[in-house]
Amino acid sequence: MKQLALPFAEPQNYSALDFCAAPSNAKAREWLAQPEVWSNGRLVLWGEAGCGKTHLLHIWAANQRAALVNGPELHGLVRPQGPVAVDDADIVEDPRALLHLLNAAAEAGKPVLMTARLPPSRQPIKLADLASRLRAAESVEIREPEEELLALLLTRLTADCQLQLSIPVRNLLLTHLPRTASALREAVARLHRATLTLGTRISRQTAALMLEDLMTPGME
Repeated sequence: MKQLALPFAEPQNYSALDFCAAPSNAKAREWLAQPEVWSNGRLVLWGEAGCGKTHLLHIWAANQRAALVNGPELHGLVRPQGPVAVDDADIVEDPRALLHLLNAAAEAGKPVLMTARLPPSRQPIKLADLASRLRAAESVEIREPEEELLALLLTRLTADCQLQLSIPVRNLLLTHLPRTASALREAVARLHRATLTLGTRISRQTAALMLEDLMTPGME
């Protein structure tokens, strides 16, 4: 599956207080609260970019005092001393390193939380042993965000950077952008930078021009 590249350079806050709980992520939150029932001590959170899986991973890691690992940076033989949280486990450059980590964590009786864009059953995993372990793990989807969740996220994003948007601009973002948190974050980042550069609030027409490449086809 080809992902839309939506860069967002500003650092994100992964605290529990800043997470937006909603029905779309309720099942994931339920599973994270009970790692003792995960199949083989493993859980995969999956969903579209920006759906909140990395945020939940950080919250879980903080609660469990787990080691945080970035999947693309995982190499060599890693022996966990406690719970482990692996972000972007579906794009590891060294599949054998992830396999060794899962085996070592299982031997030590430590849970492993992973995030991915697709469930293991739909990932093109070439290493057979790794494929079997991932597909035997519990996996839970974070679904498309609700209208209320997107509106709340927009309010939080603009508050974080002290960006004031008019009602027409807010409606433009909530109505015409893809229904993903990543698209909303990118849009707010662009508008924030433009506001700082221009020294004035952005009009709906200007926002539409700036975000044209992000908008759903056919929308204006």
